[in-house]
Amino acid sequence: MTSVLILNGPNLNLLGTRRPEIYGSATLADVEELCRQEAGKLGLDTVFRQSNHEGQLVDWIQEAGTEVKAGRCIGAVLNAGAYTHTSIALHDAIEGAELPVVEVHISNVHRREEFRHHSYLSPVARGIVVGFGVYGYALAINGLYQATRT
Repeated sequence: MTSVLILNGPNLNLLGTRRPEIYGSATLADVEELCRQEAGKLGLDTVFRQSNHEGQLVDWIQEAGTEVKAGRCIGAVLNAGAYTHTSIALHDAIEGAELPVVEVHISNVHRREEFRHHSYLSPVARGIVVGFGVYGYALAINGLYQATRT
C-alpha cells in the first residue's frame, strides 16, 4: 500500500499538555489516530514519526524521498515545530530529496510572535496549512494526496 509520512518535530511529543490554550488538548497519539483515519479514507497507509532532533528529521526526509521515487510514498506532512523558523538543514533536505511536503502549523503562526512569521520550509513546500488546530493534519493529507495525483 502507498503511504504518507507524517513527520513531527521538537516538542510535539508534548501536545495535550504544552500550552493547551494555543495548541489544544489533543495529544500526539490523538493526532496519529486522526491521520490514520484520514489517510485510510484515501487508501493510504501512514508512517507517523516524531523527533526532537534535527538530524533525525533530515534522515527521515531523505529516506522518504527515496520511497517517493520508488512509488511507495506520496510525500510528507511536516510539522517541524520551531525548526520551521530556524532550519536551513530541513529546507535543504526537502529540496535535495525532492520530497513533496505540506507544511503544517497547529496554531496561526502569523498571529503570534514575530520570529514565528518566517519559515525556511515554505519555499520548498507544496502547500502550507496554518491555524486549523490538529485538523490541519487531515487537511494537509488531503491536499498532498490531491497535489500528487496530477
